[in-house]
Amino acid sequence: MRIDIWSDVVCPWCYIGKRRLEKALADFEHADAVEVVWHSFELDPGSPREATETVPHMLGRKYGGGDEAGRQMVDRTEAVAAEEGLIFRLHQALRGNTRDAHRLLHLALETGGPQLQGRLKEAYLAAYFTEVRNVADAAVLREIAVATGLDPARVDAVLASEEYAADVQADIDRARAYGATGVPFFVVDEKYGVSGAQPTDVFAQVLRRAWDEREPSLQVVASDDACGPDGCAW
Repeated sequence: MRIDIWSDVVCPWCYIGKRRLEKALADFEHADAVEVVWHSFELDPGSPREATETVPHMLGRKYGGGDEAGRQMVDRTEAVAAEEGLIFRLHQALRGNTRDAHRLLHLALETGGPQLQGRLKEAYLAAYFTEVRNVADAAVLREIAVATGLDPARVDAVLASEEYAADVQADIDRARAYGATGVPFFVVDEKYGVSGAQPTDVFAQVLRRAWDEREPSLQVVASDDACGPDGCAW
């Protein structure tokens, strides 16, 4: 069974949703047969490559209310993250462009499959939300990618070019075709779409339903009029 997930590495609900899905998978008896593939979605494609604006300031400017309103939004999100075991440091995090991060995630998928891509995704999320690192910075992206297991020469080649840019855009177009206007957005076995960081039990229900439909159980209509090892009904 395959789960396709659209998200951005600077989306707090994407990280929260990731943890909730992982908790559901931890209790799913067929988890070993589940493959998770990450897809690109840029929440703020016009954001600068040189990150200077803090997240609270950006939120207050975008939604109104100034820095104080932005800090309150961050406080609420950090409280939810803490319930999932995540320690966010969004008050210090900076708004920045994520296109290069997405391109390297495509490199990871192509060269190392879903497992390597998944490790890099987690590393980029942790770098931004917990370590307050600038994921718009090519040097930061390179360091993390190489430490995760990507080939340094290939990482350098991607960062020095526009390789995988078309794949990033194709992911975004596909999400829109599904009707997704925000992330996280989960597609389970190409049958069920889950929008947002739903509670763990919602993910658990969808996993079970998708699996049952994948491996349908035989529905038996029983009758006493049959023959067996002990003879036949007369």
